[in-house]
Amino acid sequence: MIKILRYTEYIYLIIAIFSCYRIYTDWNTDRQNAYLFVFFAVVSIGMFIFRRNYRRKFEKRQRDSKQ
Repeated sequence: MIKILRYTEYIYLIIAIFSCYRIYTDWNTDRQNAYLFVFFAVVSIGMFIFRRNYRRKFEKRQRDSKQ
Protein backbone atom coordinates (compact mmCIF):
# COMPACT_ATOMS: atom_id res chain seq x y z
CA MET A 1 0.00 0.00 0.00
CA ILE A 2 2.78 2.44 0.87
CA LYS A 3 4.56 1.81 -2.44
CA ILE A 4 1.43 2.81 -4.33
CA LEU A 5 1.22 6.04 -2.34
CA ARG A 6 4.88 6.75 -3.08
CA TYR A 7 4.34 6.27 -6.83
CA THR A 8 1.29 8.53 -6.94
CA GLU A 9 3.14 11.41 -5.32
CA TYR A 10 5.87 11.20 -7.96
CA ILE A 11 3.26 11.13 -10.72
CA TYR A 12 2.10 14.52 -9.47
CA LEU A 13 5.69 15.75 -9.56
CA ILE A 14 6.06 14.57 -13.17
CA ILE A 15 2.86 16.39 -14.11
CA ALA A 16 4.21 19.57 -12.49
CA ILE A 17 7.49 19.31 -14.41
CA PHE A 18 5.64 18.76 -17.68
CA SER A 19 3.38 21.72 -16.94
CA CYS A 20 6.39 23.95 -16.27
CA TYR A 21 7.87 22.88 -19.60
CA ARG A 22 4.62 23.74 -21.38
CA ILE A 23 4.51 27.13 -19.62
CA TYR A 24 8.02 27.85 -20.83
CA THR A 25 7.30 26.87 -24.43
CA ASP A 26 3.84 28.44 -24.74
CA TRP A 27 4.31 31.70 -22.84
CA ASN A 28 5.00 33.93 -25.87
CA THR A 29 2.76 32.15 -28.37
CA ASP A 30 -0.39 31.12 -26.50
CA ARG A 31 -0.69 32.96 -23.18
CA GLN A 32 -4.18 31.58 -22.38
CA ASN A 33 -2.92 27.99 -22.64
CA ALA A 34 0.12 28.88 -20.52
CA TYR A 35 -2.14 30.15 -17.72
CA LEU A 36 -3.98 26.83 -17.75
CA PHE A 37 -0.68 25.01 -17.28
CA VAL A 38 0.29 27.40 -14.47
CA PHE A 39 -2.85 26.23 -12.69
CA PHE A 40 -1.94 22.57 -13.34
CA ALA A 41 1.61 23.11 -12.05
CA VAL A 42 0.45 24.78 -8.83
CA VAL A 43 -2.19 22.12 -8.14
CA SER A 44 0.24 19.29 -8.93
CA ILE A 45 2.89 20.67 -6.57
CA GLY A 46 0.26 21.09 -3.87
CA MET A 47 -0.95 17.53 -4.35
CA PHE A 48 2.66 16.26 -4.25
CA ILE A 49 3.19 17.95 -0.88
CA PHE A 50 -0.19 16.77 0.44
CA ARG A 51 0.37 13.16 -0.66
CA ARG A 52 3.89 13.09 0.79
CA ASN A 53 2.63 14.39 4.14
CA TYR A 54 -0.23 11.86 4.15
CA ARG A 55 2.13 8.95 3.31
CA ARG A 56 4.56 9.90 6.09
CA LYS A 57 1.73 10.06 8.63
CA PHE A 58 0.51 6.67 7.45
CA GLU A 59 4.01 5.15 7.77
CA LYS A 60 4.41 6.62 11.26
CA ARG A 61 1.05 5.23 12.33
CA GLN A 62 2.05 1.76 11.07
CA ARG A 63 5.41 1.91 12.87
CA ASP A 64 3.73 2.98 16.12
CA SER A 65 1.13 0.22 15.93
CA LYS A 66 3.84 -2.47 15.46
CA GLN A 67 5.71 -1.44 18.62
